[in-house]
Amino acid sequence: MLDSLLLGIDVLLNPTALLAILAGVVGGVVIGSLPGLTSTMGVALLIPLTFSMPTEAGLAMLGGVYLASTYSGSISAIILNIPGTPAAVATLLDGYPMSQRGESTRALALATFGSSIGGIFSVVALFFIAPPLAEFSLRFGSPEYFLLAVFGITVIASLSAGSMEKGLMAGAFGLLLSTIGAHPITGELRYTLGSPTLYDGIPMVVSLIGLYSIPEVISMISGKSGTVIENETVRKRSAFSYLPEVLSQRLNIIRSSIIGVIVGIIPGVGCSVGGFISYDAAKKASKTPEEFGKGSAEGVIASETANNAVTGGTLIPLLTLGIPGNPVTAVLLGGLMIHGLRPGAELFTINADITYGFIMSLFVANILFVPVGLIFARYCAKVIMVPRQILAPCIMALAVIGSYSIRGSLEDVLIMLFIGMIGFILQIFAVPRAPLVLGLVLGTLAEGELARSLALVHGDVPAFLYQLVSRPICIVLLLLCAYALFQGIKQHRQNSKLLDS
Repeated sequence: MLDSLLLGIDVLLNPTALLAILAGVVGGVVIGSLPGLTSTMGVALLIPLTFSMPTEAGLAMLGGVYLASTYSGSISAIILNIPGTPAAVATLLDGYPMSQRGESTRALALATFGSSIGGIFSVVALFFIAPPLAEFSLRFGSPEYFLLAVFGITVIASLSAGSMEKGLMAGAFGLLLSTIGAHPITGELRYTLGSPTLYDGIPMVVSLIGLYSIPEVISMISGKSGTVIENETVRKRSAFSYLPEVLSQRLNIIRSSIIGVIVGIIPGVGCSVGGFISYDAAKKASKTPEEFGKGSAEGVIASETANNAVTGGTLIPLLTLGIPGNPVTAVLLGGLMIHGLRPGAELFTINADITYGFIMSLFVANILFVPVGLIFARYCAKVIMVPRQILAPCIMALAVIGSYSIRGSLEDVLIMLFIGMIGFILQIFAVPRAPLVLGLVLGTLAEGELARSLALVHGDVPAFLYQLVSRPICIVLLLLCAYALFQGIKQHRQNSKLLDS
């Protein structure tokens, strides 16, 4: 291991590689903070630029973009209540309320340091335990993936602050929306209204933009959006002064990092799921769960630590087995192959210098996006002081441009507006929107894996149920689901008693 570490450090001593990391981090921070410009898009756009670069530098730049854009989605989530990337959805639950209290600098600092620590943890996991973790991920079949999605759905109970019934309704509506498009096995089209745009279902990023930006714009125009009063004490503090606050939450950070890495190595799950599961775990373990959703520092740290820990986890099956864990790593796989690299044993033997150089570049990128992100975020934080008469049309323009830029389709803009009106209706009736997002994200995964599981047993439901109670990982996931539901109901009863008293 020491030889591998020295090999990676030697590659990084090349000034070209260091400049490539810096360029990737800066580009990633900008891309992730703009709604609609996802990590996948950022990596895909920059791959052609790496053709003429040394392999080490090219991969280092792509890695920097991936990590920094995953983090920087939290900037617009905290400042504008619009997640820049799907990974930041859980962050806005507490980040935006903190910003509304005039604590935007604190929220951004907590998100930045939490993301950096989670990312560093995942790189360490990638460096030391990649092969065994990748082998573990191969034990997941369709029944395990289905139960993992069900476990994620149980988080809805914890996200339903104030009214579990409303949260479950929103989650069920999200599951219903996830069925739009082609059936994962038969290809049968459902609820598409004859529009080819809906053949692949409702685009996730378009949905997020509409669900969170349109209600915010309407609230600003109608004058219902609260005026932010800058907190003088918070404003005068340096962003780095919040690092001790982050480090003081050791158990939260360790738990969130572990959750993020485990979720990351399981292909197809994603950063947003890791953030939600970690957020839910932090809420259950917190001494003050009632503060979650109202501006809890624990919630911001948990979600941001986990979603950046997912990034390193997704690279474990990619580098060892050639299995991309999410759309970003699928694009990265193409980048590796373009540079003549084949995932697997060869990467860690014949091309060990490039591989360990890439891993070390991820370590550096996780450190580097702290100063870059804080500098960028410091100016973004001033956005909340802009008069809403100016801010509202700017947010609307960003929402339209972001929705259109994903696939160059005007129909995506219409979908964004439609989902936005649904979000506004939910806001009127005080229905939480996060459960809808979680239902939409996990519904597609759950339906696809359920269909595959049933296809493997030729539609024999008893045989499928037997798999769920006989496979070791399935049993563990069933117990986790039962525990999550129990805790959610228990917490709901406690909240009801407090309200009654």
